[in-house]
Amino acid sequence: MAAAEAERLCLTDLPGELLELILCCDVLGAADIGRVACTCRRLREACQPRGKVWRERFRLRWPSLLKYYSHTDSVSWLEEYKARHNAGLEAQRIVSSFSKRFFSEHVPCDGFSDIETLGCPSHFFEDELMCILNMEGRKGLTWKYYAKKILYFLRQQNILKNLKEYLQRPADQQSFLEGAVLIDQYCNPLSDICLKSVQAQVDEITDKVRKVLRTKNPRHPSVASKAGEILIPEVELQRQVLDAMNCVLYEQLKYKGNELDYYNSLNSYIHQVLIRRTGIPISLSVLYLTIARQLGVKLEPVNFPSHFLLRWCQGKEGSTDIFDYTYIDAFGKGKQLTVKECEYLIGHHVTEEFYGVVTSKEVLQRMVGNLLNLGKRESTDQSYQLLRDSLDLYLAMYPDNVQHLMLQARLYFHLGIWPEKVLDILQHIQALDPSQHGAVGYLVQHTLEHIERRKEEVGPEVKHRSDEKHKEVCFSIGLIMKHKRYGYNCVIYGWDPACMMGHEWIRNMNVHSLPHGPHQPFYNVLVEDGSCRYAAQENLEHNSEPREIPHPDIGRYFSEFTGTHYLANTELEIRYPEDLELTCTTVQKIYSSGKERMTAASQGWKQTGV
Repeated sequence: MAAAEAERLCLTDLPGELLELILCCDVLGAADIGRVACTCRRLREACQPRGKVWRERFRLRWPSLLKYYSHTDSVSWLEEYKARHNAGLEAQRIVSSFSKRFFSEHVPCDGFSDIETLGCPSHFFEDELMCILNMEGRKGLTWKYYAKKILYFLRQQNILKNLKEYLQRPADQQSFLEGAVLIDQYCNPLSDICLKSVQAQVDEITDKVRKVLRTKNPRHPSVASKAGEILIPEVELQRQVLDAMNCVLYEQLKYKGNELDYYNSLNSYIHQVLIRRTGIPISLSVLYLTIARQLGVKLEPVNFPSHFLLRWCQGKEGSTDIFDYTYIDAFGKGKQLTVKECEYLIGHHVTEEFYGVVTSKEVLQRMVGNLLNLGKRESTDQSYQLLRDSLDLYLAMYPDNVQHLMLQARLYFHLGIWPEKVLDILQHIQALDPSQHGAVGYLVQHTLEHIERRKEEVGPEVKHRSDEKHKEVCFSIGLIMKHKRYGYNCVIYGWDPACMMGHEWIRNMNVHSLPHGPHQPFYNVLVEDGSCRYAAQENLEHNSEPREIPHPDIGRYFSEFTGTHYLANTELEIRYPEDLELTCTTVQKIYSSGKERMTAASQGWKQTGV
């Protein structure tokens, strides 16, 4: 009889916890859960929207999203699942539309308008873009290209909003470290950088300093206190903290100023300073100042010319006498300097105003100013991305700065992008400073001409190698080539039957010295160093060992790398698994009235090289 009862035992007879454990198994899909919930009331209750089963289904499908929820939140995981699915469909639609709209033009300034009015949570949308970027294999290059552009824009907009909120706070609530992180995030929006993780790394260093302090002075007030809880008044106790900091930072952890590669932009990014343990005076000073304040020593930033410093008060707090302070060079391993030694450091005398303390906004201004100067120096980056990003940051802090507004207008004009935005900037400049009418008028005239030319354009010319007049063209688009003279690897993305550049370019590049001169096919190529060149046919040869070309714009022209060559850009479809589509229909029948339904770039190249 017991055997007969055992035979009659079914899924619904199992204890609730065991039933949940089975339904949470990772071999079951969302569609399976939907079908199970259709069978009876017992199983429908086990698969309730706020229950463990749908939470686990959500976690298995999108594990990175759980960080947005608290264990105490009452969440309808089924609704979250549906919302995330819809966000995925919306992201795919927008990425696909970008590929169709912007293949033959740079994404215009209003091209992201669809994204600014998203009908879904932004973190769901971003997660889908990351899923596209993290697709394995050599396919989906076009989707990845536009997903990256959209994610770049979306994150920068959020960071810019956070920066403006930061600048509106009272000065005592503006952390120097947070400001540095915001700049870092804006210039590296695709990197995983957050204040919490940076602060955790700084806290680890602070704990190491406490250990050193404990060995030298077990009763030191900084040993037992938590970050920022106390302010040590005694100068000798402060000195002990600074000595322990120098020991940990420069002797144990080997932090140092990057004298060999001073003008590398990585030196300005706080997360890279922590990774590489090197930086420039201002980035190392932000780190040094943050640790000191967490240990109860109030250091202040000094906007010293050519070399950012910190100052440490030795006299009465708030003193205006520059000789009441010792100056600290975080770039020089925490060396403590007198006023005269500060002048020796830069090689000339400066007035007292340069020894004064500066605000967090002024510190950020100097950090962004450094990046601006680096952006102007970068000749290999044809998109001038660093210069564009640093201009955005500067104008977020000082929106009416005519000099930088003019630089931004000229930059966009030079790149041939966003002419409508150029006109808006120029109008703003004219309102701020009418004396700029000459420069403004010149740019307005040429920008309007550019807009008119663009209206007259009929699209790119379609050329066929099979035409008799193109019989001299030997190489196809997508082939991996090697330059005979310069040795670089590249991929062809366009060609002309003869050199189409102007006489000045032909003369500067000494094209006439080639055996066939300009009267031979020329190829547009994407080079492995990130540049774009215009190369003569006689200087190119097939690469006997073809490999992927790590160019940032490869996805604009090609959809896939086959292992030997690239396939030209075509429309790709990325769909959810079939069972998920079924889930959406099934779930709607079970949990809703049935009324709802789940629904499914060309940049102006500065061409170089022969």
